[in-house]
Amino acid sequence: MHIETVGDGPPLVLIHGWGLHGGVFAPLVDRLSDRFRMHLVDLPGHGYSREDATPLTLQATVAEILARTPPAAWLAWSLGGLFALHAASVSTQVRALALVAVTPRFVRGGDWPHAVEVSMFEQFGKDLQQDYRGTLERFLALDTIGSEHARAELRTLKGKLYARGEPSPQALQQGLVLLEQSDLRGSLPAVSVPSLWISGHRDRLVSPAAMQAAAAMAPGSRYLDIAGGGHAPFLGHADQVADEVRNFMASVPPP
Repeated sequence: MHIETVGDGPPLVLIHGWGLHGGVFAPLVDRLSDRFRMHLVDLPGHGYSREDATPLTLQATVAEILARTPPAAWLAWSLGGLFALHAASVSTQVRALALVAVTPRFVRGGDWPHAVEVSMFEQFGKDLQQDYRGTLERFLALDTIGSEHARAELRTLKGKLYARGEPSPQALQQGLVLLEQSDLRGSLPAVSVPSLWISGHRDRLVSPAAMQAAAAMAPGSRYLDIAGGGHAPFLGHADQVADEVRNFMASVPPP
């Protein structure tokens, strides 16, 4: 598993979303590397970890990340948030959580209305087999649609998508399964570390209402909604997200 380490200061582990890699966090690295020692993970099958044989499951992937990184706060985006939430539930090595466009359950249910239909992820899985590149680009469009900086964000994501090689089709399918089937709501009341939940108000994949509801289940949580943000607010609103992460981390007790 490829983990890039940059910056100086308290450790911060960063976990990216579906189909991308650690390089997507460049705007945050530019703004935070003078304050934090940042460990940028490429999930198995993604980026420079394309040939990594670690299964893209919560248990196996989190175990590998924990073995390769020091006790730290974790910052995660979208799919990456499932790994961060699971890590916080199984290890005291996770000292705090900063979650951007993250929900413990990505699909709609009778008691979880603020989410997308499961058929969306099922359709992406089918489409990947027919049109790999086109399907990835359609998903990137969903990441940015609604944001007040949608065009610039989409250009950035398209530029990053293949910058470290193509993601593994198997890993992409495994990621879709995680998005379809994971439900970590039950673990939230036991989260014992401070958590910051940042939503984009215009996000079409993760509803701000879902993030606010999830944050309310986690003791010691703080919720923030970015008015003009979409699913990747750390791109179009990088200054605001970086400021919020700095302020949040200043409140995290030292190890």
